[in-house]
Amino acid sequence: MSEEYDLVTIGAGSGGVRASRLAAGTYGAKVAVIELPFGFVSSETVGGAGGTCVIRGCVPKKLLVYASQFAEEFADAEGFGWAPTAPPPDVKKLIARKAKEVARLNGVYGQILSRAGVEVIEGRGVVLDPHTVEVRATDGSVRQLKAKNILLATGGRAVKPGIPGAELGITSDEALVLDNVPAGGTIAIVGAGYIAVEFAGIFRGLGYDVHLIVRGTSPLRGFDEECRQVVSENMAKRGIQCRFQTNPTKLERNADGGIDLHYYNNEEQAGGILKCAQVMFATGRKPNTRGIGLEDAGVQLDEKTKAVKVDQYSHTNVPSIWAIGDCTDRMNLTPVALMEGKALVATLFGGKPTVPDYENVPTAVFSQPPLGTVGLTEQQAIERLRGDIDIYISKFKPMKNTLSGRDERTFMKMIVHVQTNRVVGCHMVGPDAAEIMQGLGVALKCNATKAQFDSCVGIHPSAAEEWVTMSSPARRVACSGKYAEPAGGEVPGYKSDAC
Repeated sequence: MSEEYDLVTIGAGSGGVRASRLAAGTYGAKVAVIELPFGFVSSETVGGAGGTCVIRGCVPKKLLVYASQFAEEFADAEGFGWAPTAPPPDVKKLIARKAKEVARLNGVYGQILSRAGVEVIEGRGVVLDPHTVEVRATDGSVRQLKAKNILLATGGRAVKPGIPGAELGITSDEALVLDNVPAGGTIAIVGAGYIAVEFAGIFRGLGYDVHLIVRGTSPLRGFDEECRQVVSENMAKRGIQCRFQTNPTKLERNADGGIDLHYYNNEEQAGGILKCAQVMFATGRKPNTRGIGLEDAGVQLDEKTKAVKVDQYSHTNVPSIWAIGDCTDRMNLTPVALMEGKALVATLFGGKPTVPDYENVPTAVFSQPPLGTVGLTEQQAIERLRGDIDIYISKFKPMKNTLSGRDERTFMKMIVHVQTNRVVGCHMVGPDAAEIMQGLGVALKCNATKAQFDSCVGIHPSAAEEWVTMSSPARRVACSGKYAEPAGGEVPGYKSDAC
C-alpha cells in the first residue's frame, strides 16, 4: 500500500534538510526525506543526513584546516618570545576526533528533521513516476511513497579523470579519512580548484611533502587574477610545490607500495614520474543524478553534465518535480542550497513565488591564508559593465607578521563603478578574509557606494579597516560591457556569478 505525502525529498543534505523542515515545521506539510545510510565515503549505498557539507565537505575540511594551521602558529610563536615547540601531529588521533564530531552532527541533522515533524526514511530513493518514489532499503525491503510533490536534493559526487590507473588515487572523500600516509610522505594533488588548493594547505600543514599538479598557469580559475597570483605565491612560500602546465598521464603501483604519478609538462615539452605515497584527484564533481529514475519519469537533464534542468523557481519540466542544490549545477555552495530550499518552500507552500538571488554571493577559499571574495572580478566588470571602473588595491604586512617574520602580505582589492560610485567587487587574500568578507557581502547587497565605505570609521588596529581607508585608485579601466548599472536588479538579465 502506498503512503501519501505533500512532499517527498530525495537527499538529506543542506538543501534537502532546509526545504523539508521548513515545509513541515512552518507550513504543516506532510513530508518524508529519503537518505542513504551514514558513512564517511560516499557511494551508491552510502550517504547520511547532513550530506556532503557536513560529512565529507565543508565541516570536516575546516576542522582539518584548523589542525594544519598549528604548524604555522608554533613557528610564528618564536618571534613573540615563545620557545619553538612543534611536535609532529598525531594524524590518526586527529582523524578519529574529526570522525566523532561528524558522526555527532549527522545525528543532529536527523534530530532536526524529526523535531520538525519530517519522517526520515533510510534507503535509496528512486522516482517511478511524477508522483511515486520507491525506497529501496539496504535490507532488500521496498516501500512506495505517493507524493504531491517530489524534491530532488541529491547533491554531487567527486570524479576521477579518465587516465590509466586512476583507481589507485583518492578523492576528497577519502582524503578526509586519510591517516596512513607516513610522516613526511609525498602527496600529489591533481587539480586547481578550491578543493585542490585547500587540501594542499591541509596536507602541507600536517607535515607532508605536497605537489600540486595544475593543468593551467595558476590555480583557482574564475577568481580574481591578482588574487590567484597571491595564492600561488603563498603556497610556494609554505613549501607547496606547484607544477603548472602539467597533466597526469597515468598512475602505477610501484615496488615500494607507493604510486608512480606519470605526468607531462606542456611548457617543457617533457614527461616525468613523481613517486608518491598517495595521489588525490580534485578534478571536479558531477551531479548525483544517475540511477534514481529521472529519465523514466521524464525529467530533463543537461546533456553534458547530467544536471537536473530547472527554471528560476527550481522547477523541472515535470510539474510535480523540483530540484535544488548541487544536482542542478547552478552555484554549488552550501549556503546557496539553503537559499534555494527556503525559496522553493515559499513558492510551493507559502503562496509566495520566490526566486533565489544569486547576486553578490560572498564565498571563501580556505587556502592558507584564505581568499575571500564577493561581487565581480575585474575581468567580469570589464566584460559586463559599461563605463569606467576604478581599481583600489592595498597590500601590506599583517601586524602579526612584523614580529613573527613570516614572509606574507595581505592583499585587498576593491572594484568601483565610476559612473554610479557603486562598489561592485571586493577580493582579499589574508588572515580572516572569510570573516571580513561576510560583512562586505552585506554592504554589496545594500548597493553600497565607495563614498559610504569612505564615511565608515575603521576599527584600529585591524586589517579590516583597510577597506574603509583606500583613498586613491591604483588604476582606472575602461569597460565595454552591456550594462550601465552594476547591480541591484535595475538591469534585466544582469547576474553576478563571480563566486
